[in-house]
Amino acid sequence: MRLPSGVLKTEPPGTASRPASAWCWVAVAAVLCAGSLIACALERQGAATGAVPSLGLDWQPARFGAQPWRAWTAAFVHYSDRHLLANLAGALMVAALGLAARVPLRCVIAWALAWPLVQVGLLLQPGLQHYAGLSGVLHAGVAVVATHLLWRASPVQRRIGMAVLAGLLLKLLGEAPWAGVISHPSGWDIAVAPGAHVSGALVGWVLAMLAEASHSGLRSLREALGAIDAHD
Repeated sequence: MRLPSGVLKTEPPGTASRPASAWCWVAVAAVLCAGSLIACALERQGAATGAVPSLGLDWQPARFGAQPWRAWTAAFVHYSDRHLLANLAGALMVAALGLAARVPLRCVIAWALAWPLVQVGLLLQPGLQHYAGLSGVLHAGVAVVATHLLWRASPVQRRIGMAVLAGLLLKLLGEAPWAGVISHPSGWDIAVAPGAHVSGALVGWVLAMLAEASHSGLRSLREALGAIDAHD
């Protein structure tokens, strides 16, 4: 059976190569995972001496101006083993999503830019004095891939993009970010910041829309210039 052009599909190894940009997407996810594991190791090592390395890495809005690196390093810090394992699993899924979607370089750039901007978005919640974890950045990654699929020519891919964005929206609404800066979901041993998930999804969506619109505009311009040249 022939699949429509552009449909997400899985092929046997060696039958088709993934574009280099898709592997760059996986590399971003790998950096996020590696950084998280290193931060965890540092935290365990510090615990033996009474030091708390995470306090120099996590998101603290009051210190952002003097310590801007926190917009990046906050993603590496996790407040419990369960928190870390859940986000590592999430990073693997987002990596697989981008690989399956064969994301272009503009998506990789959008996700990389979203990484620090997710934390910067938390400046709108000054009551959140500390924040850490990959979840906001992962929400951004999902939004980037889903938005990219909405711009594809294939109706099937557009439907997949719509379904992913709808699922993401339902998840965010289910977390009731308007109810407070933090929540305490059952089964978790840490407090959750729903606003970080909203920030991630919004930042990812906006950056992806800008990337896709710019790409589409440039392509239309090239086609128009090509048509002019053809008539000269």
